[in-house]
Amino acid sequence: MPCRDLTYTNPEDWTAIGAWLEKRKDPDTKVDAIVRNILADVRERGDDALAEYTRKFDCPSFDAAALCVPVEAISAALSDIPVEDADILREAIDRVRTFHLNQKEKSWWTTAEDGTILGQMVRPVDRVGLYVPGGQGGETPLISSLIMNAIPAQVAGVGSIAVTSPPRKDGTLNPYILATAALLGLDEIYLAGSAWAIAALAFGTKSIAPCDVLAGPGNIFVATAKSQLIGQVGIDMVAGPSEIVILADESANPEWLAADMLSQAEHDPLAASILVTTDTALAAKVHEALKPQCEALPRCDIAAKSLENWGAIITVPDIAAGAEIVNLLAPEHLELAVTDPWSILGSIRHAGAIFMGHNSPEPVGDYFAGPNHVLPTLRTVRFSSALSVQNFCKKSSVIAASPSYVAEHGAKIARLARLEGLEAHARSVEQRNK
Repeated sequence: MPCRDLTYTNPEDWTAIGAWLEKRKDPDTKVDAIVRNILADVRERGDDALAEYTRKFDCPSFDAAALCVPVEAISAALSDIPVEDADILREAIDRVRTFHLNQKEKSWWTTAEDGTILGQMVRPVDRVGLYVPGGQGGETPLISSLIMNAIPAQVAGVGSIAVTSPPRKDGTLNPYILATAALLGLDEIYLAGSAWAIAALAFGTKSIAPCDVLAGPGNIFVATAKSQLIGQVGIDMVAGPSEIVILADESANPEWLAADMLSQAEHDPLAASILVTTDTALAAKVHEALKPQCEALPRCDIAAKSLENWGAIITVPDIAAGAEIVNLLAPEHLELAVTDPWSILGSIRHAGAIFMGHNSPEPVGDYFAGPNHVLPTLRTVRFSSALSVQNFCKKSSVIAASPSYVAEHGAKIARLARLEGLEAHARSVEQRNK
């Protein structure tokens, strides 16, 4: 199985490695104009535009009257999936909710001796729009994405949540999306996909009320729409293709490492799967394991192309150098497949989610453990974080100055205002001290 063999010994080696990976960011500028026109069209024509795009790309017989999924259809979907699957979904939802409850922030206040009160008020946004891709023809629904996006918004206290997802060719939505929504307590679902769904959530239409924050993964049209709406609505992030870096020593199982690399490679031809190891013998064994495992996958073609273009096994002289290149790679997912992962954890500065030890493969976090799987990609973990409750909250500063505070500090405040040439600011404070 083709996969680059690279060596890293010091930061000078990063130049070539970084230049190679930088090519994953190559934007498709043609999409910008297409999406801009879609946004403008939906803003102007609303439901009619949504129906037209849906007929063209998803369901030939679609009508605007079918945009909203009836509440009864959502609850009824639970009987359309196996009981054991519903039980698994319930447990996953409970685990994800428990984790996110620990992220909830409280408003706080401080009181000075002069009676001045300062604080911060934490409030949820009013309304959130969630996008859920339908997958291949609506038959591989991203139910985990719905769970990961809805729960932090619910924990934040958001009172109004709308979900959009593209219909299948027959105009229906996959029952697993509907059943998951029912288990989450969501009852507002619309049949719309791609950039037009994002536009509807942002601007609103006759059927869909506008939202304050948009979240959820999607293709380049969805990502571009979200990026063009920055400043008009809040967004979770503009994520790129998925990626995994595994730091491994001689204690790692090569078959497991190959499987973990392929777990990302099957996502997308642009997905990056990189093994960093101190053991050249292990590197060779992983190479050998990749080919047969890849050939046994339903998405073999996608995974093989991903490995060929963006897969690598990087040998390093020691674990310290391994941690160094991990921080330069700044991956979305990082597995520490080493004897003592806790001894290395303190050296890791840049990683979206960190999977500790040989029994914590990345899919554990994708579906079940509890932490959010919506993570920054393309090295943006250097300055950003996983989706969280905070993405659906806003914070207001509260200032309640006492008369004695203004008396004591008014002249200082006025002086600072005059240094900036803002005389009215200075006089506003001085009026209180006359």
